[in-house]
Amino acid sequence: MARRLPPLNALRVFEAAARHLSFTRAAQELNVTQAAVSHQIKGLEEHLELKLFRRLNRALLLTDQGQAYFPPVRDALETLAQATKRLEVQDAGGTITVSTLTSFAANWLVPRLRRFRTLCPDVDVHISTTDDVVDFGRDNIDMAVRYGSGEWRGLDAQRLMTEEVFPVCSPSLLEDGPPLRTPADLGRYTLLHDEMREDWRMWLLAAGADHLNATRGPGFQHSNLVVQAAIAGEGVALGRSVLVADDLAAGRLIKPFDISLPAEFAYYVVCPEADAKRPKVAAFREWLLDEAAG
Repeated sequence: MARRLPPLNALRVFEAAARHLSFTRAAQELNVTQAAVSHQIKGLEEHLELKLFRRLNRALLLTDQGQAYFPPVRDALETLAQATKRLEVQDAGGTITVSTLTSFAANWLVPRLRRFRTLCPDVDVHISTTDDVVDFGRDNIDMAVRYGSGEWRGLDAQRLMTEEVFPVCSPSLLEDGPPLRTPADLGRYTLLHDEMREDWRMWLLAAGADHLNATRGPGFQHSNLVVQAAIAGEGVALGRSVLVADDLAAGRLIKPFDISLPAEFAYYVVCPEADAKRPKVAAFREWLLDEAAG
């Protein structure tokens, strides 16, 4: 049989009014009107089918039933408050599971995680890599970094980074090979592809070299493998600015041309709307946004 419990909000109002023996002071504490307090008490009394308060001159007193009801209600609300506090403290630490693309994890996220551990030593980050869109209701995932349009129903999505695409290669490739002065010179080099092979065609079109065969060359399932092949001198890759930034800064890759093509999609930090304010989720999201902005 289901428990016949009064509304929690009405119990909160009753506890405050019984503690103060004043609807006015209860209203002030709860930041509501006195009329709202009176309405909640009336509804609670109707639910219980008994009187909890009585007025004597200008004083507010508890009835015998109200005096008997007040201590267990007060204790129950205190138990709920303490349990909630313990849950919030627990949720501020522990493990957070983050789903993202393999390439984003390998080339951008993992090299930066040490800074998050320094900032939030009580939170252990577990990275789950997949190319599939995770189901938060089914999978044990707290939040995700997704690549897309940013429109996912029922999810809190904040734009993390946009990106551009442009050719990159190893410095040694140019030292040993023919000159790469204009986009047309790419015809003498091997092109490296990720799963978005159409991007090479679009970049060559924007660069005025669409006469070249944009489909030739080996392909790789993940963009980080394309980057590794470029670093190894296997050819010229179409680098994604987010994923090659560290390799460009370290000199492992170079950008032979100034022509960049804006990517169609962007990276977003996403989580269920109900989880957006969980302490460890909010902390990791804010850290990601700060890292991307820096």
